[in-house]
Amino acid sequence: MKTMKNLYDVQQFLKRFGIFIYVGKRIYDIELMKIELKNLYDLGLIDKTDYLQAELVLRTEHKKEEDANKHI
Repeated sequence: MKTMKNLYDVQQFLKRFGIFIYVGKRIYDIELMKIELKNLYDLGLIDKTDYLQAELVLRTEHKKEEDANKHI
């Protein structure tokens, strides 16, 4: 897989495995994506490089959402 740089890239990566996530609140979507990503890795369906790239993107996006919600 090409380098994942943003949340959209991670969504497209998960779609390859039939995983479509939309809870309605972005931070919850990110948390659910992290769970699904970990499950794929634990089952040996994705390699470590893809897992770590996606995890980094999700961690970064989660932090952005937390910071944005502090100002509300």
